[in-house]
Amino acid sequence: MNNSSERGWVSQLLLNGEVKASDISRAFGELRVLQDATLSVPAGTSLAITGVSGSGKSTLLHLLAGIEVPDSGWVRYGTQGEEIEVSALPEKHRTQLRQHHLGFVFQRGLLLPELTAQENVALPCLLSGLTKQAALTSAIERLSVVGLGGYWDRRPGQLSGGEAQRVAIARAIATQPKIVFADEPTAALDPDTGFTVMQELLSATTRQGRTLLVVTHDRAVAAQCDRMVEVRDGRVWENGASR
Repeated sequence: MNNSSERGWVSQLLLNGEVKASDISRAFGELRVLQDATLSVPAGTSLAITGVSGSGKSTLLHLLAGIEVPDSGWVRYGTQGEEIEVSALPEKHRTQLRQHHLGFVFQRGLLLPELTAQENVALPCLLSGLTKQAALTSAIERLSVVGLGGYWDRRPGQLSGGEAQRVAIARAIATQPKIVFADEPTAALDPDTGFTVMQELLSATTRQGRTLLVVTHDRAVAAQCDRMVEVRDGRVWENGASR
């Protein structure tokens, strides 16, 4: 199967960007991190996943993104009758899915220091098969979306923490993903900068019809999302009830 047909196959998986998980459990040796966790995230909405350190919220995010697979239960994308069970896909297809159709923002951006902002954002486009010129042009457009159109030639060391995270957001939406996952995207920032970055993240995702799932320990960040759940005792809680 060539790259073009693989991308075409993967493109059918996301449908409208809805994310669902049912009774997912995950253990690492004797440590059970998640037990029968269930949730549903409608397309085009934002969900904050909260919890104390070590509660399993990042593990939950990794399962929802197909980085890991649950020991039991399932994760699906799409609407009823037109959905794909991501957790049942072989690793090769889950990798294609992440590479071409999902976006990721991490705590410290994880930008490549030797590349400019434009080159960092262009990288996923190149990996998706765009020509170098098309990828660089697209990168300028994505940087403009997060208010950094004039910063294209700066390297990460020349950016503030907030600016670097905005470049990371531009990179996350570079391939026009239907779903974006963010793991503590504001944890390394001061509260004011964190608020601004979170607003930029929402502007680049749900306000453009994308689905956003955010792991955060910061209730002020979580409050900016449409909904908030808490991972506690291995389960997902919302409004005081276990899901």
